[in-house]
Order: sequence, then structure tokens, then C-alpha cells
Amino acid sequence: MLKLKPRTVSHYLLLLLVLILAACGGSSNSKSSSSSNVGNPDTGVKPGVEEGQGRTFFIAAGPNATTQMVLAMISAKPKDVIEFGEGYFELSSGIQISGTENILVKGQGMDKTVLSFKNSGSQEGFLATTVRGITVQDLTVLDSPGDAFKLQGVDHGTLRRVRAFWSSGRNTANEDTVTADNYKTKLHVACTDPARHNPDNPNPLEMDTTSPDYNVSKLSGRYGVYPVNSKNILVEYVESVGASDAGIYVGQTDNAIIRNSRAAFNVFGFEIENVRGGEYVDNLSECNTGGFLVYDLDGLTRYGSRTRMYRNTSRNNNTYNFAEPGSIVSNVPRGTGMLTMGYDKIDIFDNTFEDNGTAGIVHTSYKLFGVPGDRRLDLYSEGVHIWNNTFKNNGNDLPSPDFASIIDTGGEQVTSAFPMLIGLKMVAGTGEYRGAHIAWDGYVDEYNADCPYPTDGNGNPVPADAEGKPISGNQYPNPSCRYNAYKFNEAGERKNPQWWYSCIDESNNFDSDSATFANFHGTEGLEALLYLPPQGPEDLIDIVTSLPNFPVDTDITPHLCDDAYGSNMAPLPAIVIPEFVPSGAIDPAPSDALVDQLCNASVAAGEVNEAAYQVNCPRLDQYQLFSDPQDPMSLPNGRGVPFVLNTKLFSDYSTKYRVAYIPKDEQAIYRDGNDNANAAILFPVGTILAKTFAFTDEANKKETAVETRLIIKRETSGGQVYWDGLEYVWTEENGKKIAKLTQQGGVVSARWDYRDVNSGDHYQGSTDAYVLPNANQCQSCHANDDAETGSAPIGPKARNLNRPFSSESPLPTGIDKHAVNGRNQLVYWCQNGLMKNCPTDLRLDAATQYLKAVERNPIFNIPGDSGFESGSDKDVEARVRSYLEVNCAHCHNPRGLAQNTGFYLDVFRSVNDTFGICKGPTASGSEGRGGREYDIVPGNAAESILPYRLGPEATTLAARMPPIARSTVHAGAFDLVTKWINEVVDDSYDNADACKSSSGTGGAMCLPGEIPALGGTCIPAGSL
Repeated sequence: MLKLKPRTVSHYLLLLLVLILAACGGSSNSKSSSSSNVGNPDTGVKPGVEEGQGRTFFIAAGPNATTQMVLAMISAKPKDVIEFGEGYFELSSGIQISGTENILVKGQGMDKTVLSFKNSGSQEGFLATTVRGITVQDLTVLDSPGDAFKLQGVDHGTLRRVRAFWSSGRNTANEDTVTADNYKTKLHVACTDPARHNPDNPNPLEMDTTSPDYNVSKLSGRYGVYPVNSKNILVEYVESVGASDAGIYVGQTDNAIIRNSRAAFNVFGFEIENVRGGEYVDNLSECNTGGFLVYDLDGLTRYGSRTRMYRNTSRNNNTYNFAEPGSIVSNVPRGTGMLTMGYDKIDIFDNTFEDNGTAGIVHTSYKLFGVPGDRRLDLYSEGVHIWNNTFKNNGNDLPSPDFASIIDTGGEQVTSAFPMLIGLKMVAGTGEYRGAHIAWDGYVDEYNADCPYPTDGNGNPVPADAEGKPISGNQYPNPSCRYNAYKFNEAGERKNPQWWYSCIDESNNFDSDSATFANFHGTEGLEALLYLPPQGPEDLIDIVTSLPNFPVDTDITPHLCDDAYGSNMAPLPAIVIPEFVPSGAIDPAPSDALVDQLCNASVAAGEVNEAAYQVNCPRLDQYQLFSDPQDPMSLPNGRGVPFVLNTKLFSDYSTKYRVAYIPKDEQAIYRDGNDNANAAILFPVGTILAKTFAFTDEANKKETAVETRLIIKRETSGGQVYWDGLEYVWTEENGKKIAKLTQQGGVVSARWDYRDVNSGDHYQGSTDAYVLPNANQCQSCHANDDAETGSAPIGPKARNLNRPFSSESPLPTGIDKHAVNGRNQLVYWCQNGLMKNCPTDLRLDAATQYLKAVERNPIFNIPGDSGFESGSDKDVEARVRSYLEVNCAHCHNPRGLAQNTGFYLDVFRSVNDTFGICKGPTASGSEGRGGREYDIVPGNAAESILPYRLGPEATTLAARMPPIARSTVHAGAFDLVTKWINEVVDDSYDNADACKSSSGTGGAMCLPGEIPALGGTCIPAGSL
């Protein structure tokens, strides 16, 4: 990748100096501060739970707070309340609520209950997944490593009177840490004088690099409030300060209202992304880089439309952009009051935009920021209706290019020069160097008569909305062209005003202190300017005024829709969140007496205590799963059958023992990838799947069991089935080994020294950070939208079980005596009454004992196990894909916890943009991307995010993947993935050309002798 030459940076510096010397324009340093109505009482949508109807778990500040909190969130049932007392809490684990409904989490007030996560082992401060009806209110989440509040797959989620906050200068040498002694004063941050310039910039003329109010940091967490892939979301009386991406965000969601909230000193204050039906009302955005964002991001499961933005104030959003270079929001220039891109149907009315240095509203498209490879995405924002707003002092303090980001990205990210471009075009058109109240890039599309309507994988048309626009997403194939016929009539004429870009009504109040409107024609004329570097101010003015199509167009009349088209855009309907109705499908917690009765039932020797599946027994031996209750590697009792996977989830080199206990007179049901990519074997109610994690010392013939995890399939009184995850930790009492229920999890030390039974590789090492997950963390991996509720099985899929059983351990154990040993596992289950609906063709390959007619993932570390020539490109790719599916795809699939990323790793999909080829990350944050731009860069593993997150450079929690299962690097897998990207993935892969121009960078990967320019183009380096 070509780095910027010193003369390129010098050119930008010279151009900046010329502009300063020419004194073309002014600046605005607003010193006033605004207050919001954050914290006022609510009279609106009802919360998902009412107090007093269930149990209350009270958590007091102190050394036991984390344990109390974890036990409360695991035990929570419908109508329960988790209540934090007053004070400052130091918590070592995040709050996670999963797979339940009608829960209230509350504190005593935003200023009275402060939950600090600065030393937490969880990325999020608060995380709710697959929950119906949850309200969080009256507390502050402080210094979370990742997102402060995240809601994933939530129906009816309310965040009320909560604050997300990161200490000023978070994780820098100058951090002003919020502590128990100072939080009562430090949490209140005014907006008087934001830092306008990046302190890392190599520009001695930029002195305004700190703020007396608050200093931002790209090492803060990503999102303050982050509901995603959800519906019916209400955010009110909320505050976010310091997020390195967006302060208050809602994404890929149906029905979302954000109201009466404040965002300050975030990159973007408020963000609506890929939302169908959003509303901003009565919010205050100040001292961010950008105030409000409404846009569609490419490569995701859905694209949005219909957002109403009214009675908001966007003021003084002039903080320099401190996002990680290369991320989508790092393209946003400081001083942006509101920005829309690639999103249709926005009503903007009764708002105030003031003191924003670049523009009050920036209306742009992906044509400016870089065209993505996803052709399901419309590049333009259309149907933007702007009326009855007040605009004051906008566009009078244009930022200079961010040289630090330009240099840091090797010249790829040059979009920080966008405000300078507007200023130069304004000079050419008006004689003044400034922005405007409203700035539009002027890009429009023409009718593409040759582009057919997009189809699904079966060749059928994808769904369409009432206006004929495809309702698309990455679940459909990427078409060969961008369909846009719905915008045009039969004569190929645009349907105006409904598919015009914006209607700007005469009812707006534009102060004369600023230019009203600027159509700056994108990047037209920029290349010519760069070919002719000016020698001084006079040269600059002469050049820019003479370039064709370069001067700004200030004519607003095409946007006065009543006059221009005889009608206006119809107002959008209000967003309505329906009242929450409990399902009643989740039973209350069982009594202690019932637990005691079932767990201590008398059962014959060699039999499993099957009745106890209904409850969580305090000790593992009470289920009577193993012939030796002190040894989970002994022969299973009852119908227990050991099983092993072709490629397993890596967990710090632990050896695993898996056993399936299918109840008497019951059978599992065979399913495979023909059902869906996430389809595992379907087990009957009462099934217990046990997985023991042990560490092996082969030389001393010793194996130490650390934990045994159970997932149990249960059924509610209403007939709904679900899976519960239980964590048992092994210890010793009175000279006997015993495993106790430890739902709060923990961290232990581990050591290993053995040879892998597949590859023969010698594994030797240790860790002091082996994680024992808490019960709710099970659902982080096991919960998928298309799977049974709770911690459903993900490992026992037909393609993982198609092999003869043999233990993972090099040491002999009692489990080796089971009849399945040495036999194909699927055949054994089918022939011994454990599974029905089996394949009719059970023929085995004589050499491998693999079923010939059944899908199969290869063992990742055995070359040639894929069936392709050993070490060939196909063999390497098949083994990599097997590893990535087992270790990543449980979350990275369209129905998993990471569905919002658009990065999916099941073995059935093509290796294209959704598999990471030249795909920019969606929500990885600074640490999660490690300065890299794309998940997979063909031929360049060093610049790819995927191997970075698996490898030794990813040392922090926010960077490491998977986030729960490992504390060490799986060296063999890292080497194989690196080899695949460097030696197999090349420019022939679908979407490989998107690394040259992507919405994630806005720049270009240019050929030798070229450098990138705005708009995803390349120009000769010598031109500068």
C-alpha cells in the first residue's frame, strides 16, 4: 500500500496556509452552554415491567457487589427487579440479561448510582440479548471497555434516565479518572469550548487541541447506548459523554424513539442506522464531532427508511474527529450539525442548528465517501423534507484536513479534506471561504433501464415496499447492478418530489450570518486543482474560479418543491410503540423444597437422575451422570453417549469431554444444513448435554477437570421449550472431588503439556486468565434467532459429528470403554435408537469411516482431511472455513449475537463480502480493528482484521476474538488463517475489488505511482 509522500502532506499544509493568509472566512467559538431536560419525569410509553409485581434483588455497593449482581441477573424471572443501591460500584463483570422477559434494572438516580466497569472482564457495561420487555433506569454506566448499554434482539426495550460516561482522556496518560471520591462533580460536563484540532496532527498552527470541559479519547468505548437488531425501542432522558463512535444509537431496528436526551463529546452524538421507523424528538446534541446522523450502512441484514427529527437542538458540534481512522464515522468532518447518507424518507422540522463549523445539515451520498461493493444498497438519500427549522451561524469555522488520519491510513482516508473542498468551491462561487446552513453533494443517479429487479437465491423477486423499492439485505445475493427503476416513471423521468433529494421549505429561518445553501457538486474539479498547485493566495483564487464545474451552486429553487414541482413531500406518520404484553411463557423460579426433592431423589446405580433435569442441582453428582461421581471422564451412566467434533471451539488448549444424555424412550431428530446453517441435531425435552473442560499433563499422566458445563432442554408450564446453561466448577472437599453449581463464573489458572491427538503438535503453556463463564454468558454463543430459546446446542451438527469417535485426550480414560469408541458417531446414534429421521444412505468410506452421503466439516489441523489434495488451495480453504465456523459462526451468522456486523462465517455461504472479503467492520471500535480497514484483504493477512483478532497482537478484551473462550492464542489456527489469506485468497474472489473503494474508508487502494483522492479516485503522485 502506497504511503503518502512528504510532499503530499506539504502540499496540504501549503494549501491550508494559503487559505489562512487569504483570510477567506471567519470562525465561531461559541462559549455558551445549553442544558437539557435529561432526567425529567416521563409521561409516555409504558415500561416493560411495573415495580412490585415480582421479587426484588437488592445490590449494595461494596466488595460483594459483583457476585450479588451476577447471581441476581442469572436468577431473574419475569416481573423481577434488580435494584442497585446508592453509591459508587466497582464491578468486575458486566450486567447481562438473556432469554427472559419483563425485567426492571434500576438504580437510585443517574447521579446517585454509578457502576464503574473500568476493571471489568466484559466488553459491555449492560447487555440484554433476546429479551422481551426490559427497562433500565436511574443509573450511570462508567468506563466500560466497549459499549455502555447494548440491547441485541430485544422487543420492547426502554432506557430511561441512564448515563453512559467515559472518564476524560480515557486510557491516555492524561486521563482524569472518575472515582468514588469525585464522581458527584465529574459526571457533569458542560459544553463551552470543544477541542477543534487533533493533538496528533503535524500542524503547528492548530493550537486548540484540548477543552476546558472534557478531553475526548479514541480509546474510550464505542457506543454509549446501542440497541441493535431489535424492535420497539424507547430511549428517553438519557445522556452519553465520550463515546469514540456514537453516543446514543439505534440500528437495524423497527420502531425506535429517542427523546429528551443529551449527547456531548462523542464522535456522533445521535445515530439512526438502517432503522425502519425512527424518531428524534426534544434532544440536545452539543460538543460532538457531528450532531445527528441518519444513514444506511452497507452489508447488513436490512436497510432503513422513515425517520422523523423534530424539536431537537444541534449546537457547537465542533470537537475534532477522534474515531479510529478508517471507521465509517471517522469520515465525518467536525462541525456537522446533522448528516444523512444513503437513507430515504426523513422529515426534519422545528429543530435548531447553530454554531456548527462545517454545516447545519450535510446531505450526502456514498458517491462522495466511497462506493461500497454492496449493490443492494441505494447510494443516495432521497425524500428529505426540511421545514420550520432555525439555522444560526453554521459553516463559518471549516476544519482543516486531518493530516494525522491521512498519514495513519497511508493516504487512504482523505475525506477530512471534504470541508476544505466545500470552502474552496464556495470561494469560487461566492468569494467567501465558508460552509453553509445546508450543504448537498449534488450527486444524482440516472435511470438504469438495463438493471433488472433483484432476486433471491431461488431466482424469485425479493420483497418490495409500497413504492416498489426492494426490501433487501445481505440475506439475498449481491446483484450485478443497482436497481433504481422505482424512482422513475415509464418515460424514465424522476418521480418528483417523492424521489427528489430534498424539499427545503420557505418556512425555515436562515440567519444571514451564514450561506443558506450550497450544492458543491461533489468532487468535480478537485483533480484539476491538484494538478495545478497554487503559488499563493492570488493564484488559488484565480485557479478555483476558472475551473469548470468547480464553483458551488447556491441556487435553492430546485428544492422549493411547491414551486418547482407543484406539490411537496407528504409528512411521515408518527412512530408508535405498542404497549408491552407479557407472553406468560416463562415460569417463576422453583421452590427450594422442589429443588431438594428432585436433586436428592433415589435412583438405581448406573442410571441418570432424569427427573432432576427440571431444576438446577447445587452439585453435579446429584444428576448421577457419571459412573464415578468424582470423575467426569469416567463411563457415562444410563443412555449417555460420548461424542466429539471434527473441529472444536478453542478454549486455551483445554481437552474436552462431551456426553449427550437422551432420556429413556426418546430420540433425537437428525437435521443438517438443508434445514438451515444453524440447524443442530434436535433433542427431546429432558436432554442433558455435558461438556467437561480438563487440562492435560501428558508426561505425568495427569488430567485435571476444571469445569463441567451442562445445557438442559426444559419445558415451561405453557409448553414452550428452552435450554438452560449451568456452570459447575470442580474443587476438592474432605479429600473428594466435587463440582458445585457456580453460576457467577470466575477466573482460574491453568497449565497444559501434551501432544495433539490429530496433528501430533506439542502444546505447552499456561494462563492465569482461564475464564469460567457465568450462566448468562452461555447465551452469548448459544442463542440464535432461528434456534430454540436459551442456550441451544451449536456443536452437535451433522457435519461436525460425521467421524468415528475417539477421545481428544492422549491419556486413557473410562470414556474410552464406551461402545461408540471407534465407530462413526452418526451411524451409532441411528443404529442404537438414539436418533430418528436418519439419512437413508449410511454407507461409510472404508479408509476414513466417514459417511459418504452426509455433509462434513474437516478436522482443521489434518492436511487433506477435507477430501482435497493435502495442502492444496481448496484443502487449506476448507479447513480454515471449518475452523472459523466452529469458533466464530455461532455469533457471526445472520441470526446470532453478531448479526449486526454483516460478517458471517458459516461453511455454506460463498467467500464474498459477507464472508469478510474487503468488508469494513461495523462495530469493532479502535482496539477491535487494530488500525486495519477490512476483515479480509486478499493476499495481505497483515492488513486484515480477522487474523489480527485471532492472533498475538490482540491483547485486550475489546480486541480479542472469540471474546469469552480464550485468553491465549491458538497458534496453529492463526498460522493456517494467515496462510489462507496470504497464499489462497486473491483478486479473483467476489468483492475483492472493494478494497480499492469502500464506505469504510472513503479512499482508495491505488496503483504504484498513484495516491488516493476524494470520492474513491486515484491521481498520479507526481501531480502534487
